[in-house]
Order: sequence, then C-alpha cells, then structure tokens
Amino acid sequence: MAVKRDYYEVLGVGKQASPDELKRAFRKIAMDSHPDRNPDDAVAHARFKEASEAYTVLSDPDRRRSYDMFGHAAVGAGGPAVDFSDMPFADIFDTFFGGGFSGRGRRERSNRGDDLRFDLAITFEESFTGVEKQVEVSRLATCERCAGSGAEPGTGQDTCPGCGGSGQIRRAAQSFFGQVVTTATCPTCGGAGRILRDPCHQCRGQGRLQNSARLAVKIPAGVDTGSQIRISGEGEAGLRGGPPGDLYVVLRVKAHPELARHEQDIVFELRVNMVQAALGDRIEIPTLEGRVEIAIPAGTQNGQSFRLHGRGMPDVRGGRRGDQYVVVQVVIPKDLNPEQKALLRKVGGLTGKPEKVSRGFFDKLRDAISLD
Repeated sequence: MAVKRDYYEVLGVGKQASPDELKRAFRKIAMDSHPDRNPDDAVAHARFKEASEAYTVLSDPDRRRSYDMFGHAAVGAGGPAVDFSDMPFADIFDTFFGGGFSGRGRRERSNRGDDLRFDLAITFEESFTGVEKQVEVSRLATCERCAGSGAEPGTGQDTCPGCGGSGQIRRAAQSFFGQVVTTATCPTCGGAGRILRDPCHQCRGQGRLQNSARLAVKIPAGVDTGSQIRISGEGEAGLRGGPPGDLYVVLRVKAHPELARHEQDIVFELRVNMVQAALGDRIEIPTLEGRVEIAIPAGTQNGQSFRLHGRGMPDVRGGRRGDQYVVVQVVIPKDLNPEQKALLRKVGGLTGKPEKVSRGFFDKLRDAISLD
C-alpha cells in the first residue's frame, strides 16, 4: 500500500503556514498541474489530485488541527478530501481564489461594452486597389456629462456596503466534502462595487448614451466577401466606465459585370465565333487594370484557356498576386442566311457519309473565306 506524503510537503509549505500561504501554494500547483492544462499527463493529474486533497484538509481549521495531532489517520473524521480533477480549471479559481483576479478586474470585464458589427459593401475594383471608407455607426457612447462614471458632476460614489467594493459576495458553506466557498454578484451594487450618491441626470447613472459616430475604415487590397476588419475600442462604451467593445466591419464585394474571382485568380469568359477560333484573332479584353489586347491563336478549341501571369488579385497578407485566366467559348451561330449555309456546306461537304480527307475542316474554311 502506498504511503501518503505529508500534506505540508505536498503543498511545499511549513507547518506554521498561514491560510493565505496555503492558498498561494495550492494556486501555483493548480496553475501548473490541472488536468485541463495537462490532458495527457498522468503525473500532472496525480500531483493535482494529491494537492487538492492536501488543501481541502489544511484549509479547514478543524481538520487541520486534527491532522496536526494525528496525521492521516484523522483525515476521515471530517469527511473525505475532495478531488477537484473534474472541476473546470476556471472554476477552481472562482471557488478558491475569487476568479484569480482582483474585484476591479472582474468588474471591468463584466462592464465591458458590446462588440458591434457593421456590414459594408464595396466594388470589385475597390477590393483590388484597397480603399478608405467613411462609415456611420450608431452605438452607446460614453456620457460627456459624467465622463462615464454615472455620477452627477460634483457628486461622488461610495463603496458598496454589501460587498465592500469587490462587486461580489462570498459565501462559505460546510458540506459533506468539506468547506466550499462560492461567489455571486452583489445584489446591492449589481457587481459595480460602488453606489452612486446622485445618478447623472443625463444618462441616469448608466455612464453612456446612444449616439452615432463617423469613422474612417481602411480596407486593404485583396479583401473578399466575408472578410472582417476589427477596429479596437470602437464598439459600445462600457457600463459605468468599463472598457469599450470592438467594431467588426464585415465586407461584401459587389459582382463585376465581366470578371469573376476564384480565390486570388480572376476568370474572364471570352466568347468568339467559329472564324475567330479557326483563323485566330487579336481581341481586347477587360482586366483589373484596364483593357488589354491578347492574341487568340488559330485553331483555338472551345474551353481552351490562356493565363495572364500576375493579373489577378493581390494577397491581402502581402503575398504575390494571382493570375487572370481567359477561357474561350466558341459560339456556334443558330440563325444562318442561305449564303452562309451554302458556304458551310461547301466547306463541310455534307454527304451523309463519313469522309476521309487529308485536310481538316479549318483548312477548308480558310480556303473558302479567301475565295470570297
């Protein structure tokens, strides 16, 4: 049977350690060894379980006194020690250390303003070049009269008598598992830790009012639909001086009438007729930087594509530009006049039978056109 280590040794403290020293020692071990932080480390799991057992005994004055007198034999007298291995890491600190932060830190987080979303549409060309846009955002802003404090100018705030300024009420209860400390938001001050002597007449003690603000948003080149731009601190103001939230600008890029985007590449569908495909041609096409002329070689097939290197979208993170692909679609005419039909029959030789010829269709088509 394994021999249990001395509880003071487990926590790394002396027998004269104060309750605060015990708490700090257990907190350090919990930070390092909690199963949430070491999911596959059996040694860490065992160390945390051992430490939680030691702390539940030594943090209870009666059980600690019994342990000091009789050692491990006295542990069972006050009920079994608690194993906190299944308690989420954050709850360890809520239970034993009040969240692990000062009351002021908790209040600031609970009073933080909400994040806001603003949907912004830009053109295809603006997504290529980048642009700066002015947006009008409706939000809760800090009250100018009270500077966000919620108190009428010339008056002040008093420390909440219910929680002593911490914003939370701590309650200790003895259970079958030992002493358990819980925390809850103070009902007197609503977690603020302060009581207003005279609430601001303009914002009624909230420290903020609804208004609109005009902001400049810099949009980098290469963004696409769904891209988000975070503007720190431009969300809603926090309650009673709490930190503001953030503004998220979500982009929608309008479709281009001729060009399509696929990641960083641009695609253009070039429609040509049979003669252009057969004989080749020079055709002007649109690109992100204006219209350019490209050569379509003779004998181009339907669906064939040509790449224009570096003519695509820039990478929003600063990488290389994509390419532009020109995809050829050969348009077959539906309504031909008698003269055109006769010309095609001459070239194609419609006999109703397979024809073995040494020259291809496009060769005959060139000869027929040249005789015209």
